[in-house]
Amino acid sequence: MHWHNFTLPTQLTLLRVVLIPVMVISFYLPWIWSGLLAWFFFSIAGITDWLDGYLARKRGESSAFGAFLDPVADKLLVSAALVMLVEAEKTMFLTVPALIIITREIIISAIREWMAIKNAQDVVQVSPWGKWKTGTQMFAIGGLLILQSIPWPVIEILSYTSLYIAMVLTIISMLQYIQSAIPYIKE
Repeated sequence: MHWHNFTLPTQLTLLRVVLIPVMVISFYLPWIWSGLLAWFFFSIAGITDWLDGYLARKRGESSAFGAFLDPVADKLLVSAALVMLVEAEKTMFLTVPALIIITREIIISAIREWMAIKNAQDVVQVSPWGKWKTGTQMFAIGGLLILQSIPWPVIEILSYTSLYIAMVLTIISMLQYIQSAIPYIKE
């Protein structure tokens, strides 16, 4: 299959996947501004996350493959960034929320797969809590990437505060997903 056979929203999602190793390589460059460069690629990937969904709805170009790939790309982007940051910071204050966020992503992926098997994937739609979680976690991760190059206390305070808010929203949205899926899990 060729690149041009995919819809523009799916191409943007694929671009997000391609940007993940670019972000990781940028992060580990032996350069003082490598954190900013990784933030740049993370931000571009984050913009494609918003843009692909917007275009899919506006242009009516939703596809089953795009609907499958989009959350996978999001989870890979967030997990890669959090793993890099945990490795760089080596602190419990980053490791614990990162572990909770990554664990939630794996649990939600498993629930979505189970619900698809039960032909009930509409039961576990994205909630407003999940959207707030995503926005807050993207802000936090972006700030933590910037912090690698610009160690300003205000960036650190805003980033860690956002990360902990994202962690709480992560738990709330996960519990909502689980509650929606319980009747199908009990079958």
